[in-house]
Amino acid sequence: MNSGIINVYKEAGYTSFDVVARLRGILKIKKIGHTGTLDPDATGVLPVCVGKATKLCDMLTDKDKVYECVMQLGIETDTYDMSGRILNRKSVDVTEEQVKNALDSFIGDIMQVPPMYSALKVNGKKLYELARAGKEVERKPRPVKVFSIDVISMKLPLVTIRVHCGKGTYIRSICHDVGELLGCGCAMKSLVRTKVSMFDISDAHTLDEIERIVKAGNIDGIMMPIDHAFEGMGTVFVVPTEDAIKHAINGAPIPDTHVFAEAVSSFEEDNKYRIYLPDNRFLGVYNYKDSIFTLEKFFLEGTE
Repeated sequence: MNSGIINVYKEAGYTSFDVVARLRGILKIKKIGHTGTLDPDATGVLPVCVGKATKLCDMLTDKDKVYECVMQLGIETDTYDMSGRILNRKSVDVTEEQVKNALDSFIGDIMQVPPMYSALKVNGKKLYELARAGKEVERKPRPVKVFSIDVISMKLPLVTIRVHCGKGTYIRSICHDVGELLGCGCAMKSLVRTKVSMFDISDAHTLDEIERIVKAGNIDGIMMPIDHAFEGMGTVFVVPTEDAIKHAINGAPIPDTHVFAEAVSSFEEDNKYRIYLPDNRFLGVYNYKDSIFTLEKFFLEGTE
């Protein structure tokens, strides 16, 4: 089986680890990793990297994401969502305009305190483990980026929003903080991740669907090749000489005299490029500087 990325639709009740564990059984391969944790109750896009593509996990985790969330005003819980213990119920005496203004205040570069029930670690312990043991520790605010928050529908006390955000953003914390700002409390009722980078929910497959596809021998139809994750980069080929190919396969720096590019007249300093062997096999991602391509991520199949 070739390496690549599968756009998994994570269903409610599964942890991200559960998805990886089941895929290992379906695909009969151990080298699998996911690209960003989703809460067990949350659903939606979870790109999973297979084989050589596991080197992509950290890169995809850093990509922009889009979520659709239902907020429930008037309730505060210890987990910031409806799965937790209810701490407070309050009347919701706010207008739709006040809700929209509160949401708008969380757009941009903001400082966010992560929830206690999260997988972040403090002194080697995951926060949710400490929370389950009845311990609460101070969490330092972290910088996150929220590109947009759009209201899809509003039937108070329920508000459905779409959030486009950068890495490390907790939608539960946005809900909680909006509730604090409005003075009525708020908890996240449901969450769907609709997009991670180029991976959209319309193309995602459930684990049962993937199992059927694998049994039918059609896994290549849903496995995105590794190089497609770098579509915005220039494409470069190693020249078809024995010396240049041997040099490239060993992962050594490649001088620009050993490559050619049909669509690029010149190479830009400190730019990243996809480099291929003459037979179209993907080598990896390289950075160009001072007439040399230096390897950043190596993906050639059949190598360590």
